[in-house]
Amino acid sequence: MSSSVPRKRIRKSPAQRRAEIVESAASVALNEGLEGITLRRIGEQLDVRPGLISHYFPAVEELVAEAFSSAATGELDTLLPIAGEQDPDSPVRRLSRFFADATGDSYHAVSKLWINARHLSRYRPVLRERVAAQEAAWRERLAGLIQEGVARGEFRTGDPYVSAIRIIVVIDGLAAHANTGNASHPPAVSRMAITTAETELGLREGELDPPADD
Repeated sequence: MSSSVPRKRIRKSPAQRRAEIVESAASVALNEGLEGITLRRIGEQLDVRPGLISHYFPAVEELVAEAFSSAATGELDTLLPIAGEQDPDSPVRRLSRFFADATGDSYHAVSKLWINARHLSRYRPVLRERVAAQEAAWRERLAGLIQEGVARGEFRTGDPYVSAIRIIVVIDGLAAHANTGNASHPPAVSRMAITTAETELGLREGELDPPADD
């Protein structure tokens, strides 16, 4: 005679449960789009009742905004981490690595999410605030790296903040083309963001290309 032992659920703290919900919603956003986030969908993914999700997020719009912020912050910290003892590379080297990662296949899912979020934010005020905050974080992080490069004599620009904006605009434009299926560009076009950065920062052509050993 066989017997089954009921699976014991682990009681999580409110902070742990909330983080779990946001992480699950961010995963849905990256794979299915922000429109795929519903209380029922996240409840199914976590094997809990939708009522538990609504306890933490009474309005699904807040969960959508949190999911986008989580995914976008993870992207920023991965692609453009704050320099520290764990990352002793020079600003030139870090910016080169950034371009190599930001234009790779792994970037497509999150770049699609950005396009998705910007479109939906036209009609969703809470999401619009998060998109604006993430855009500001990107500008500040890249401008900070450029400013560090200027201070160390590696970059030359009169306004690191404006240079950062110009570089980001080109990256966003190329990402939009890739997400519409028009990813096969001539090398000069594919390299446009790097070319823009080299011009903005007073670097030689090819100075921001990924090193051969990367």
